Amino acid sequence: MRDTKKKQQEFNEEIIPHMDVLYNFALRLTTDPNDAEDLVQDTIVKAFRFFSSYEKGTNAKAWLFRILKNSFINNYRKVSKRPQEVDFDEVSTYYESVRAERTETSDLERLMFRELMDDELSIALSRLPEDFRTVVLLCDVEGYTYEEIANMLDVPIGTIRSRLHRGRNLLKTELLEYAKKRGYTGD
Repeated sequence: MRDTKKKQQEFNEEIIPHMDVLYNFALRLTTDPNDAEDLVQDTIVKAFRFFSSYEKGTNAKAWLFRILKNSFINNYRKVSKRPQEVDFDEVSTYYESVRAERTETSDLERLMFRELMDDELSIALSRLPEDFRTVVLLCDVEGYTYEEIANMLDVPIGTIRSRLHRGRNLLKTELLEYAKKRGYTGD
């Protein structure tokens, strides 16, 4: 029991002073106050669970940011793989009004190919090495700046630029055959 109290006291001394900064970082990542609070809560739970692996006296803020960033990326992956949910009651009147309208073949074809492209892109992204995939997702999908990504990943901006360049080239290579099959390239 005494060890638990000591752990709690050390945790409070090392971790709690960083709560405001942690929340601000989470808010920048999620852009939603509720999601930011959930992300911080998840981070604190993980930090407490793994507090024994934290080396006292080192940079607690960097340790917390790394946990938060990894949680954010893991949550992003989980959500991006889940199909979008819609409450039918909210769209039923719209659905009934649109249902009778004729759908143009070209619209249907474009929609179908867009979905295929999304699947191909997801597969190609999943094949990228983790370091490159993370940077490509944060920059090209989420729209974060190089500086923001460098802060999230705790690496120099030059490394971010290099990983982004290499990640995009790898992605281009992955998608080249798909593009050729679909007639998107002149080759």
